[in-house]
Amino acid sequence: MDKLLAHILVVDDDDGIRGLVKKYLNENKFLVTTADSAEDASKKIDLIKFDLIILDIMMPGKNGLEFIEDHKQNLNTPIILLTAKGEVNERVEGLEIGADDYLPKPFEPKELLLRINNILKKTILIEQKRVIEFENVKIDLNKLLIIKNNNEFKINNTERIILEKMINNPGKIFKRENIGKLIDLNKERSIDVIITRLRKKIEIDPKKPKFLQTIRGEGYVLWIE
Repeated sequence: MDKLLAHILVVDDDDGIRGLVKKYLNENKFLVTTADSAEDASKKIDLIKFDLIILDIMMPGKNGLEFIEDHKQNLNTPIILLTAKGEVNERVEGLEIGADDYLPKPFEPKELLLRINNILKKTILIEQKRVIEFENVKIDLNKLLIIKNNNEFKINNTERIILEKMINNPGKIFKRENIGKLIDLNKERSIDVIITRLRKKIEIDPKKPKFLQTIRGEGYVLWIE
């Protein structure tokens, strides 16, 4: 499996753990989105098809087990639980209701990486469109490239996340706030800058976009015929 294809959601109310796990997994070429609560995670799984979820059990508000219970009917994504040493009962319950593995805190990042790879090797991931061509444009998310009129433009991970969601939902309007949740960014102006940058790579005339359009008062949409 090409690890670049794996998008992982890390759910933990501890800023330090979220940051550590995200940094380590990014260094190992995984895409990572974070959530600081079960409620935040619920919003993000409505927007993104993740390949794996790393889920803390003990969090303010709904805990990790309640998150699994809420979504077990519709969520086919493998889950690794992060548990405190004394949470034996919760650990067992988590495995019984649908978690795939667990890792007690504190943990070594290398062990977490090993468990992730073991699960993903056994998991058949839902294939999504990652390469599309329209008119004189080719978007190749596997190679992180946009090719327009034989000119190549690199795509960064933030752009890739946005494009992957839009490509697999053509014609769907994405509000700025929803795009922000995809990429962990809550500044509308910064999102506008990212869209402008993408238009320069996709559009023949970025000032008059044909494909990546603005729907006034709504958000952005990708029109692909």
